[in-house]
Amino acid sequence: MGRPARSRSPATVPPPAATELRSTRISFRSRKIVKTPPAKPLATGAVAPPAPAPAPAPLPPVLPALSSPGEIASALRHLQAADPLLSAVIASTEAPTFAASPSLPAFHSLARSILYQQLATSAADAIYARFLALLPSASAAASAAASDAVTPAAVLALATADLRTIGVSGRKASYLHDLATRFAAGELYDSAVAAMDESELLAELTKVKGVGEWTVHMFMIFSLHRPDVLPCGDLGVRKGVQELYKLKALPKPEELAAMCERWRPYRSVGAWYMWRLMESKSAAAKKKKGNASS
Repeated sequence: MGRPARSRSPATVPPPAATELRSTRISFRSRKIVKTPPAKPLATGAVAPPAPAPAPAPLPPVLPALSSPGEIASALRHLQAADPLLSAVIASTEAPTFAASPSLPAFHSLARSILYQQLATSAADAIYARFLALLPSASAAASAAASDAVTPAAVLALATADLRTIGVSGRKASYLHDLATRFAAGELYDSAVAAMDESELLAELTKVKGVGEWTVHMFMIFSLHRPDVLPCGDLGVRKGVQELYKLKALPKPEELAAMCERWRPYRSVGAWYMWRLMESKSAAAKKKKGNASS
């Protein structure tokens, strides 16, 4: 029997040859290690993450038109409680009235507003009467039915020369024709205009030539009978507020809006009383002048 092979201990294993060491050596290329600085802790008073956005505020309720039964009485109660100085004016002035019957259609009302722009009431009344007389069906109709004759088609049928013969300027004639063109094309129509809120009315109606913010506000108050319209650019309202609060200077529109915020949601009625306040002041001044000269 042959003798078994003797196992070598680790100490007796010969070292690998140099060539072997070179062949098994792993190449290593040094790399630059970028250290990331640790995150800084939040300092005291640091801004916390934003809270979730609150739910949108509910829209204010739509109030009835000022021509609705009892709405003027509600407006006067609110204004008297909200503003003691205005309450004194209300007590000394006859309450406003808004026609309970349907007002003029939107097209007719806007056309009338254009005719009345920058004219004394008596002069505007005369031109408006002559304007109705130019429309064949309106001239023969009773006043209650004449509004049905003021249509976009009827106005477009009137030449600029026809309108100039009754005292309408060439510029106003172009305004009337632009208004009629937009209604005839369906860009505007009575029911849509009546359903618009203030921002929509301002955006859409001011696209019409000659119709600005003041005209839209007057249309909203006196045709649509909207209760909460403040014509900040109206000189009469601004002078009325100056007189009411005894201000040294005429309030700017933004100042007027801030001061009349207490009148919400009946700023239309508050504005109406500012016009009456200035009328009464003018009448008192004329009376005093007449007494002094006599």
